[in-house]
Amino acid sequence: MSTLALKASYPVGQLTPSIVLYEPSFEGWLSAVFYVYEHKMQHEPTLQLSAQDDYVPSLIAQAVNVDTDEDNAERVLVRLNKLLGRSGMRNILWGFLSEKKDIGTTLFHVVKYAIDYPNRQIMQDLGRLEVLELVQTVKSVARERHRMEAFVRFEHTTDDIYFARVAPDFNVLPLIGEHFRQRYQDQHWAIYDLNRGYGIYYDKSHSTPSRPAELQTITHLDDAVIRNPASIHSDDEQRYQKFWQGYFTNVNIKERKNARLHKQYLPQRYWKYLSEKQVLPSAEHLQKRR
Repeated sequence: MSTLALKASYPVGQLTPSIVLYEPSFEGWLSAVFYVYEHKMQHEPTLQLSAQDDYVPSLIAQAVNVDTDEDNAERVLVRLNKLLGRSGMRNILWGFLSEKKDIGTTLFHVVKYAIDYPNRQIMQDLGRLEVLELVQTVKSVARERHRMEAFVRFEHTTDDIYFARVAPDFNVLPLIGEHFRQRYQDQHWAIYDLNRGYGIYYDKSHSTPSRPAELQTITHLDDAVIRNPASIHSDDEQRYQKFWQGYFTNVNIKERKNARLHKQYLPQRYWKYLSEKQVLPSAEHLQKRR
């Protein structure tokens, strides 16, 4: 054993991570932040904030579960609004929706930095690793949000509901709902996140001439619909899909095909939800008669 190893000594507390587990919601994370400051844990170098459903028990870590407290969460939210402003809180919320590993800890370090230096524009300090990581994460979430707004495909069902399935990398449904609520006020529609098992629903019957209806949350969907969405297609939907596939097939110019560029602008992971991508190369019945 080396001399350095013999002389080295560390307090046990510095080697044992302290983990604060929060319920997997933004209010749950805010409650965890309140708990940390209430118990004066903010200066612990190994402190981690983790969602309860992501935590893997460890033999050496000291973990404590924190229940969501609406009052405590509100107090933290008001304080952060004053410190970070609207754009800063947008970064915090969008970062949380990324659901990235250790995002709860990263966000806490950003919050602690803002509390320790209330007069700084901390979101502009990209020299801080946690701020840089958050800004990069928010850019990724914004890109996914934009793609979802562009690539969502609604399918008309027998219940007169326009239904869309999505599987985004990040939890962007809370960010895209308003986009569709403002644009499709005269229709019943729903968007369901297959990865997270929930969706949003717009019921036009609850709208008024001056105000669109509020979005509702879908927490359950029939497995048969998920496996075979065509089973609920209306007759009109089947005709529309054939028309669209025919149009897509006939405007395609083989000589100008650039698969690499096409995948860059339309990533392949979205293709399975696009009706035009279900056209088979041998779909002669859709080709234009010349």
